[in-house]
Amino acid sequence: MGVESITFYILSSILVGSAVLVVSLRNPVFCALALVLAFFTSAGIWILLEAEFLALTLILVYVGAVMVLFLFVVMMLDINLAVLREGFTRYLPFGLGVAIVLVAQLALIVGGPEQFGLEAMPKPEPHAADYSNTKEIGRVLYTVYLYPFELAAVILVVAIIAAITLTLRRRRKKQVMSVDDQVKVRRNDRVRLVKMASGNKDK
Repeated sequence: MGVESITFYILSSILVGSAVLVVSLRNPVFCALALVLAFFTSAGIWILLEAEFLALTLILVYVGAVMVLFLFVVMMLDINLAVLREGFTRYLPFGLGVAIVLVAQLALIVGGPEQFGLEAMPKPEPHAADYSNTKEIGRVLYTVYLYPFELAAVILVVAIIAAITLTLRRRRKKQVMSVDDQVKVRRNDRVRLVKMASGNKDK
């Protein structure tokens, strides 16, 4: 077993562990940090597969931008962590059932070692020095997968609008100042002139 194989197994173990932490931790901030770790380990695996552009894009775009947006949304939503802790045990059997169904579906799709083993998917051959994976990804993305790419962009825009809408909800005990009432106010509504006699009447 070479150095690349050992590195792959180490990164894969960390990736699986961080993915489990994402769905099992009760604090949403810790879940987001575990997802960041999963992104970094995925980028390391892509570097082993000579997909440097995808690895750098995953770190710069998802870790540097999308995860910051996730953290902002989590902070602005003001999630009640006590309620989440109470519902974790209640929905645990349902979550385990969904996980078992997903694992069974993946097993049926992927198949056994004959279809997904090292023999069926050996190590890719090294490319030449002038090979550009960025050019190959762009060629396939904007020709074969153009419509799915545009659809994913629309879904992301809808998700951003939904996140902004959730942060703008009104609170019951929040006192809001009406801008229209403040503009329409007049001096007589706010100021009252009182005439007081000067001096002391006893003298």
